[in-house]
Amino acid sequence: MKKLPIGIQTLSEIILKDYVYVDKTHFAHKLINRGKYYFLSRPRRFGKSLFLDTLKEIFQGNKELFQGLYIHDKHDFKRHPVIKISFGSGDYIEEEEIKKEIYNNFKRNIRDLDIESELSGDYRTDFEQLIYNANKQYQEQVVILVDEYDKPILDNITDKEYAQNARHILKNLYSVIKDNDSLVRFVFITGVSKFSKMNLFSGLNNLQDITINQEYAEICGYTHEDLTTVFNEHIKGANLDLVQLWYNGYYYFGEKVYNPFDILLFISNHLEFRNYWWNTGNPTFLIKKLEEENYYIPRIEQAVIAEEKLEAFDVEYIDLLALLWQTGYLTFEDKTQDAMGRIKYKLTIPNLEIQFALNELLIDYLTDQRYTKLDYESNLFENLQNNNFEGFITELKAIFSSIPYHNYANNIISRYEGYYCSVVFVYLSALGYQVIAEDTTNKGRIDLTLQMQDKVVIIEFKVDSNEQNPLEQIKERRYQEKYQNLGKNIYLVGIKFDSKEKDISDQQVEAV
Repeated sequence: MKKLPIGIQTLSEIILKDYVYVDKTHFAHKLINRGKYYFLSRPRRFGKSLFLDTLKEIFQGNKELFQGLYIHDKHDFKRHPVIKISFGSGDYIEEEEIKKEIYNNFKRNIRDLDIESELSGDYRTDFEQLIYNANKQYQEQVVILVDEYDKPILDNITDKEYAQNARHILKNLYSVIKDNDSLVRFVFITGVSKFSKMNLFSGLNNLQDITINQEYAEICGYTHEDLTTVFNEHIKGANLDLVQLWYNGYYYFGEKVYNPFDILLFISNHLEFRNYWWNTGNPTFLIKKLEEENYYIPRIEQAVIAEEKLEAFDVEYIDLLALLWQTGYLTFEDKTQDAMGRIKYKLTIPNLEIQFALNELLIDYLTDQRYTKLDYESNLFENLQNNNFEGFITELKAIFSSIPYHNYANNIISRYEGYYCSVVFVYLSALGYQVIAEDTTNKGRIDLTLQMQDKVVIIEFKVDSNEQNPLEQIKERRYQEKYQNLGKNIYLVGIKFDSKEKDISDQQVEAV
């Protein structure tokens, strides 16, 4: 049985040391023969670096590595000098660190290419000289591969001034490539984020962005077919339906894919379901962005974003939904065009792993209950499973009464119904349930609908309201009719909040 390539991003090591390899060379062949300048964005740990290394081996003419792979008898494997630049290992807390890492990259390439190239201290000039000298010595056009192109910016995304300076440095670096077009055979740039071309790649405006090009949807990641063929021996005994539910779901308008890191760790941990990918990074930038915007949390799921907002993402303008998509917490569900031809994307959480972990993070943000939330979750789950709605409401009261005062004081939406609805939403979503916020019916919108295997729970909230009782509103608008054909028990729950007491002031439950 082949070994699992956990953390290995070098093709030669995978091939020569008998690790599992999912053949992506048909994508490489297509790219090489169709164009010259490419850009790709994918979330972290998605196999971008390995694909870049695969391109490097192809252009270095190492045909023997590709025996049995798609590209082996379809490419001439003509040798080109390859300049590879990576910002993956740098620590960019100061501007000079960015320039230092640029020069470290230059030195590595000079060594690996075995060329003479003096470094003057002006990184633009030195990059241009490196391209020129590589072309001159090898008498072939140069291939340029850039990995984690955006890390110096992302590492400092909450500090706008620093991030702008980092962008300026990188913009000047990448603009050198276009200035030397006649010496360049192929360019591939990849990273996590999809920054605006206008501000970062204005000097390299001939890049073809294949991020959401359907033809390259599976360029990174594993398909379900890969699991049942390439990983067939490794995955024996696994509940594949559950594997799909937990880890599949990233969608770029082709076949849905798994994050490779998840699958490799899932197999190596004896097919145990856990949050593997999430635990590799702490998205503190996401919390800061949520704090800035006071975003209504339930709207994250099933949100719609215009194509212009994805393209406008930059240091000065960071759309929360675009950020969640680019970093892997949301994925595409659908694409539509309006009557004017404008494209809009519907977003969704890709799988259970992200649903569990993202909502745990949101619970921390909304309630600061990181040390007690597991007890609350366990009790909520047990009460709902047993149709104990009195216990369910009691647990909600305990949750709200234990939220620290500063969470209310610092949170604008806590003054409105949205905050209370958000807290209930993230707790229920963290249990893995299907929770629909602002659930549309022909009579209005349900605040929250909870769909379980044996029941549907319709929840309506009111805050400081002397108006209609929330339960009466549900019945008057006949919200339950939307779900009566499912053959499930339906429960109607009306909850009133008192913003002064910061707690539930009244509740009613009725079974249909």
